[in-house]
Amino acid sequence: MRRLLLCCWPALAAVLLIAAAYLWSQAPEPRALAVPLQCPQGDCPVLTGAPQTMGMRSGFVRLKRGETVGWHTTGKNEEALVVLHGNGKTLIDGGPAVPFAAPALVYIPPATRHNVENTGSELLEYEYVVAPAKLP
Repeated sequence: MRRLLLCCWPALAAVLLIAAAYLWSQAPEPRALAVPLQCPQGDCPVLTGAPQTMGMRSGFVRLKRGETVGWHTTGKNEEALVVLHGNGKTLIDGGPAVPFAAPALVYIPPATRHNVENTGSELLEYEYVVAPAKLP
């Protein structure tokens, strides 16, 4: 039995490699797409990573006056907020708050614990984009 396994191992490895290559090739390639921003609940994912993109994720957020998204971190990812309407501030753990008003772009570096708050009297609407960052 052992002799049989030793002689057949290269063939078995080749079959497994071919099967893995076939399954990998069946994954859909990311392609251009347009997604309408109709999110009645206020917060909705738009891009969700593979297979839509190579690692980018995004979503649309609506915050009422005084609301926050809650403290979170994007880990090894960087994040950009494209502020479409309203104003607010980004709270950075251990750092000063960063105020903004639409139209604006807010950048959040990787591994930064943060929160977003609507400080205005109107609805705050923004699109977030999260992508893998190359860390030093």
